[in-house]
Amino acid sequence: MPSASRFELLVPPPADGSTRARVGRLHLAHGVVETPQFMPVGTNATVKALHPDEVRAAGASIILANTYHLYLRPGHERIERLGGLHTFMGWDGPILTDSGGFQVVSLGDLRVIDDGGVTFKSHLDGTIHRFTPEHSIAVQQALGPDIAVAFDQPVFPSSPRAVVEDAMRRTHRWATRSLEAHTRADQALFGIVQGGLDPELREESARFIAELPFDGINIGGLAGDETPEQRNATLDVTVPFLDGDPRPRYLMGLGSPLDLLEAVHRGIDLFDSVLPARVARNGQLWVPGGRLNLRNEQYRDDPRPVQEGCPCPLCTRFSRAYLSHLFRAREMLAYRLATCHNLTFTLDFMAGVRAALRAGTFPAEMPDMRRRAVRMSGAEGAAKPA
Repeated sequence: MPSASRFELLVPPPADGSTRARVGRLHLAHGVVETPQFMPVGTNATVKALHPDEVRAAGASIILANTYHLYLRPGHERIERLGGLHTFMGWDGPILTDSGGFQVVSLGDLRVIDDGGVTFKSHLDGTIHRFTPEHSIAVQQALGPDIAVAFDQPVFPSSPRAVVEDAMRRTHRWATRSLEAHTRADQALFGIVQGGLDPELREESARFIAELPFDGINIGGLAGDETPEQRNATLDVTVPFLDGDPRPRYLMGLGSPLDLLEAVHRGIDLFDSVLPARVARNGQLWVPGGRLNLRNEQYRDDPRPVQEGCPCPLCTRFSRAYLSHLFRAREMLAYRLATCHNLTFTLDFMAGVRAALRAGTFPAEMPDMRRRAVRMSGAEGAAKPA
């Protein structure tokens, strides 16, 4: 079966080994994705509070939706009857759905994992459901995203080695079954590397998944309870085993500027996270060199935009004082405007990374970019005037 995606490597990592970062172009059924790229998360077929046009205006070229949540509500069969996920949510660009594996093993009070699959209790109404590799693929084929993901068993990185190894080997068996079940010719399928923080298991898993005919390779089992240093060390171990592989690499669950930068530096192409929306919900906005908390007293009389030169709806029309008022009044517009800004900032940050890679200046700029990203991850006091 011909591949439903095509990945071009436009700028390979430099020969001197100063970085594994690279620039690519991923061709999918509903459009082209320039990499490295961040994917906003639309868990329930919507990026929270935003119209699809606002998501597009923020710079998004691909979004993520969640198989588990859409299976439970409104149901994949209903979405299929209504024309598929793109039509249902009014988004005409590429969509990736995760496998549902993380949710079925982490949500709800009841879950039983066996080699066949996972039996779990819905977090919505307590009803019992079962996901298998075949069922996960069937749900994703009904939803109709551009990229589906093989069913896996993720575990926390800090889990005992025996637990990590057992989940890894089950993930490998489920990867093969996911491939066998996948028949939709216009949909790419990505496989998942597991192995926790153990270098030997990561090598084994990377080699196993790379041998299978997936369209892309996910680095799973991170963005959990590990430290950033542990995550970076694991990427340093894993990615070299994928050198020369022509497929895109996707690390699930990263969203802060610093985490994105470090992962790009280590050769990752795609990311997703709810973080830009989550920190926006708490009144925190990213700006160059820092983070502002608009709930703080100092912004109640501040007439300046959140960020000069930012093209988002918040910065082009409203003041910090107005947004501070909206948060204090608990108006929904506060969350909407703040989310628009953080998504615009994140996607512009990724565009800047791509520009530096194309220009060949990324290794030299990396220390300064890292310092600025560290300040964005810090507290209010670290923010510079903008």
